[in-house]
Amino acid sequence: MVMANFEQAFEKMIRDEGGYQLTNIPGDRGGQTYAGIARKQNSDWEGWQYIDRKDFGSATPLVREFYKSNFWDRVRGDELKEQAIAETIFNFAVNTGVRIASKLAQLIVGTTPDGAIGPKTLERLNICTVEKFLPAYALAKISRYAQICNKDRSQSKFLLGWINRTLSGLK
Repeated sequence: MVMANFEQAFEKMIRDEGGYQLTNIPGDRGGQTYAGIARKQNSDWEGWQYIDRKDFGSATPLVREFYKSNFWDRVRGDELKEQAIAETIFNFAVNTGVRIASKLAQLIVGTTPDGAIGPKTLERLNICTVEKFLPAYALAKISRYAQICNKDRSQSKFLLGWINRTLSGLK
């Protein structure tokens, strides 16, 4: 049985994160970010030692490992049958956190939204069709983004980008 592929999901996600760029966007809660990895939330990431020395080439392979262990593995991407479902959950986990991404997926498939994909959620995700899951999950994601902006108006400048990111996952 063919399962979802991390490499494929990673390539799409890293494009959404802006590629291998070092940024420090005003108003971004993560502060300084490299390849989507926010220093504030991930200050212990081993890649920062290379970034600080401007040795981006040595940091690049660590990016893939970071996303695999902290996001893909935690949403159980290797155990999901549908590539598109695995990609959208993974991508959203990168953007908002594993717990939120998992809870929304659980709400869509009708399991207890505890924020951790366990055997029941995995089973339901694997019998859910792409045609049913993707649009429902996209609406749930957009609703979550709206909640973020309603709670903190300073984040509104990111809303269009978040919506575009969500909609591009429906293609």
